[in-house]
Amino acid sequence: MKVVVVGGGYAGMYAANRLAKKVKSAEVTVINPRPDFVERVRLHQQIAGTAVAATPLTSMLRDGITSRVGTVEKICDGGVRLDDGTSLDFDHAFLAVGSTVVPMPGTVPVGTWEGAERARVALAALPASSTVTVIGGGATGIETAAEVAGARRDLRVRLVGSSVAGIFSRRAYRRVRAGLERLRVDIVDDGVTEATDGAVRLRSGAALASDLTLWAIVADVPDLAGRSGLQVDADGRAVVDEYLRSVSDERIFAVGDCAAVPGARFACALAVPQAAHAVDTLAHLTEGRVPEPYSPRYVARAVTLGRKNAVGQFTRPDDTLRRGYVTGRTAVVIKEKASRGGKYGARTGTGA
Repeated sequence: MKVVVVGGGYAGMYAANRLAKKVKSAEVTVINPRPDFVERVRLHQQIAGTAVAATPLTSMLRDGITSRVGTVEKICDGGVRLDDGTSLDFDHAFLAVGSTVVPMPGTVPVGTWEGAERARVALAALPASSTVTVIGGGATGIETAAEVAGARRDLRVRLVGSSVAGIFSRRAYRRVRAGLERLRVDIVDDGVTEATDGAVRLRSGAALASDLTLWAIVADVPDLAGRSGLQVDADGRAVVDEYLRSVSDERIFAVGDCAAVPGARFACALAVPQAAHAVDTLAHLTEGRVPEPYSPRYVARAVTLGRKNAVGQFTRPDDTLRRGYVTGRTAVVIKEKASRGGKYGARTGTGA
C-alpha cells in the first residue's frame, strides 16, 4: 500500500510515524517544502533568539519512511504532482498542509518559518530604543510580543489587536494583560487599517511610529485542496466526513488546520489527535474493522509570557471556558511539557 503524506508539520509527521507503526503494509512518503520539521509553537522563540524551532525531517521519521523535499502542485486521481514536474502515485494520501498567513502589506508575518526567519534577522538588526509593533491579539501575537519584550529589553514593544487576550475569561484575561504590562509591552486595543514603512495606522485614525511591524494573525490555509478539485468550505479547508476523509475522494484524509472539521480551530493540540484518528481509521479499514467517527476534544488554552510566566485556562471538551486557570511557573511547566509532548508525539506517532 502506497501512502503519501503531504506536509511535514505536527499532523503530517504524526500521521507518517503512526502509519509506519500501525499499518505494516504501508510504504510511506512524506513530501514537505523544506527539509525540516518546524515547531510552530516555538516560532516566537525563534524570532527572539531564545530557541531553535527547526529539526531535520530525517531525525523525526521512523526507519523505512521516505522524505522528499518539494511542493505539491496538485493532488490528482490517485497521485500527487510536484512543482518539479514529477509525480507520485498513492493508494491513500494524507493532506496535512496546515495553516498559513496572508500578511498586511508593510508587515513581516510570524506564523510561518520563512516569515519568522525574516523577523529574526530584522529584529537582531534593530538598534536600541527602536519600536516593534506586533499586530494580533490572539495567542500568536501575545507570545510574540512577550518573547521579544523579554529578550530585547532595550526595545519598545507594542501589541495591537481589536481584543487582546479576548480568548480568555475575565480573570485569566486580566492575568495575561498584567503579564504583558510587567514586560513593558504597550497594549493597544484597536484594529490596524494600514502598515507603511515606519508607521501603522489604526482604525481609530491614529498613526503610530514603528520600526518593525510583525503580523501575528494566522487565519488562512494553503489552497492545495481547492486547487486539486476537492470540496472546500468558505475558508478553503477540505470538507471531510466523520472519519476525516475528503468527501470528494475517500482515499484522501485531511487532518490539522487545513481540514474543515466541525467545531475545530487552528491548534497543534487538535492536529495530532486528528492525525492519530485518521491513521487508526485507515488501519481499521485495512483490517476489515468498522472505524469510529472523530470528535474534537479540547483541554485548555494557554499562552507563554516570556520565559518565566504563562497563563493556562482549562476548557470543557467543546472548547467553552471553565473557571479554573493556572499562572506563573506552574503554567510555564505545563505549557513546556505540552510543547515537548507535541514534538515527541510527532516523532514517535504515539501519545494522542
